[in-house]
Amino acid sequence: MTDVTTQLKQALSSALTGAFGEDFADADPLLNPAGNPKFGDYQANLAMPLGKKLGRPPREVAQAVVDQLEVGSSSGGGVIEKVEIAGPGFINLHLSSAALAESAHAMLGDARLGVAPIDNKQTVVVDYSSPNVAKEMHVGHLRSTVIGDAIARVLAFHGHDVIRQNHLGDWGTQFGMLIEHLDEAGQIEQESLGDLTKLYKESKARFDAEPEFAERAKQRVVALQGGDEKTLAAWRKLVAQSQDYFASVYDRMGVLLEPGDIRGESFYNDKLPGVVDRLKADGALRVSQGAGVVPVEGFKDKDGNALPMIVQKSDGGYLYATTDLAAALFRADELDADRLVYVVGAPQRQHFDMLFATLRRYGWVKDGVRLDFVPFGQVLGEDGRIFRTRSGDTVRLIDLIDEAESRAVAVCKEKNPELTGEEAENVGRAVGLGALKYADLSSDRIKDYRFSWQRMLALDGNTAPYLINAYVRVHGIFRKGGIDFDAFTSGHVQVEDSNEKALVLKLMQFGPTVESVADSLEPHRLCNYLYELASGFHKFFEHCPVLRSDVPDDVRRGRLALCKLVALTLRQGLELLGIEVVERM
Repeated sequence: MTDVTTQLKQALSSALTGAFGEDFADADPLLNPAGNPKFGDYQANLAMPLGKKLGRPPREVAQAVVDQLEVGSSSGGGVIEKVEIAGPGFINLHLSSAALAESAHAMLGDARLGVAPIDNKQTVVVDYSSPNVAKEMHVGHLRSTVIGDAIARVLAFHGHDVIRQNHLGDWGTQFGMLIEHLDEAGQIEQESLGDLTKLYKESKARFDAEPEFAERAKQRVVALQGGDEKTLAAWRKLVAQSQDYFASVYDRMGVLLEPGDIRGESFYNDKLPGVVDRLKADGALRVSQGAGVVPVEGFKDKDGNALPMIVQKSDGGYLYATTDLAAALFRADELDADRLVYVVGAPQRQHFDMLFATLRRYGWVKDGVRLDFVPFGQVLGEDGRIFRTRSGDTVRLIDLIDEAESRAVAVCKEKNPELTGEEAENVGRAVGLGALKYADLSSDRIKDYRFSWQRMLALDGNTAPYLINAYVRVHGIFRKGGIDFDAFTSGHVQVEDSNEKALVLKLMQFGPTVESVADSLEPHRLCNYLYELASGFHKFFEHCPVLRSDVPDDVRRGRLALCKLVALTLRQGLELLGIEVVERM
């Protein structure tokens, strides 16, 4: 099935060819849904830039295009019923109701809702979550995990081969103090090492307060890096216990990361000397105060001095930049990636800008490989400060999930006393976790957002409960009519009422929205689309009765089909965000 937007672009491309020749067939028609129905259904704004290029008035260019458009005919799949030129050269397109109905019917009969997998699929590596071994996941890991998972889902649905990478912090100097503390406490041989967070805090306190312990911890790092078996065995236990914990959190969150997606910092250890050797061979490495650095053009420190990327310390040790260079090389060469995506906090922008500049400068990634830094802001409390517990501690992620679910269960029991205890628990888990994720995803990721339980669990506004409730409402219509939702089939959707048309036009934007998110890596665009779809459905339902006895059978069946298509689109869209739907609420 060719969606409406694609059909319009094809029609405009043909019109451009007819008006100005083959050289203009691929010109961007700048096609967008109209902001106001009185100006049509879609608007093409190509006349202004094209007029400038051709040296002709935009309205004249617009008229030349319009003269070539097939208007008022449904033959050959034509969709344009009427066309107007407005202002300096805007082309306003009114679409045929029959063509819209046909498109909606085709969308309903397609398991992918009319979204064809992309032809030129790529291998895309998405780096996200990346917690640290021996530390609890906290609210700071929420955004990377939730945003990264949604992006990976959208890219996979769009048709790409997605490789998820969980770049665990599983190596470094902190393991010296952890393992030394374990050994001195007589715990190093134990099968379970106990509470790793408590262990980390204890060892850190000793490292800061006891110079002798700090020195022994440093020697333990040397032993770890040197392959001492006793030290390595303890490290493996720390990593394994942490990975089990991370897996349990991902399972609670419904995140698609699996143990096989883990490639921690330790994976690249044996590759780091080769990174430095390659930099030397490329003439990129300089020595500054005993350290190995790579000059990166265009970067300066706060004093205006050239800011290099440090890849080797004066004592021979390596840094994050060295590991990230090794990881990028592995992903580009071994995984044969066409696109590298890093979902990391906004404060790391300069690091990744320098990393990407270095990869490009020395040809370490092939031409055409796309490098995407996907930054995100912080989670703030309602007071606008960093979100913390009342005692000032960092909020544990598992506590956040527990509270989201318990609050949602309470709301479900209050709003619908007919739910059994088990039903309320199941619905509450889905709605609570969905609300937690959606509050994060619906915000423009680059911005900080304020965490508010009341707002995220509200049944109105741009929230997960509002969207899930729209899905529930559709199922309620089918239950009330005694109609099997899954088995229901119908004839063509009818598009007679203005509310029907508005809803179908919004449904037709699902594919372009998915495409937009796959390119921009901005999940809030999909959230906004789903919110507008749910709002349009509620308006449609208020003005277009479905089950009322005076509604003709063909109209009823067409509206039921439209309701089902809305529900399927909401379900698919929310699934791409990692959010589960329920049929009762």
